[in-house]
Amino acid sequence: MPKSQFAIDVPETLIAHARTGGREAFEQIYRRFERPVFTLALRICGNREDASEVLQDTMMKLFHHLPDYRGDSPFWGWLRQIAVNEALLRLRRQKRLVAEIAVDEDDLPQDHGPPPSAAADAALLQRALDALPAATRSVLWLYHAEGYTHDEIAALMQRTPSFSKSQLSRGTRRLRALLRIEEPAHA
Repeated sequence: MPKSQFAIDVPETLIAHARTGGREAFEQIYRRFERPVFTLALRICGNREDASEVLQDTMMKLFHHLPDYRGDSPFWGWLRQIAVNEALLRLRRQKRLVAEIAVDEDDLPQDHGPPPSAAADAALLQRALDALPAATRSVLWLYHAEGYTHDEIAALMQRTPSFSKSQLSRGTRRLRALLRIEEPAHA
């Protein structure tokens, strides 16, 4: 299982209490993971409504499958995998994973001027990611932010590793164009 960029510690006693049906324990786990699961879903799905649905679906699965968690891997890694699967399942149901990036520079958004701060950089990056097809955005996020390999992404998306590699390459080029970043020179 890929290593997340960050880890959220959960006391074993809290997990054990939630496993036995402790409502307060489950609510504490929900509150700890609500924001990271929502953020992950938002990055993959691209909109708040889908991300909210993925959060709810993920937490329902957590509730039903918590007894299956063996504790041999970090809890956040296990829950994160459920969230990724739910987000990709939602995109598949909506048939949004079928669209791949098409290299067409004519439909790039107009330049909004240089961003004045890190917050503007983040907003510009989010707008650029939102302009990508769901499949491409998902590959970029899973590879760069979540640390998945091309083989793992291929398995998750029911595609081939070459699909993941091509979407990563094309998506990176498209992001560079959207963000007006110079391509590195090849020697």
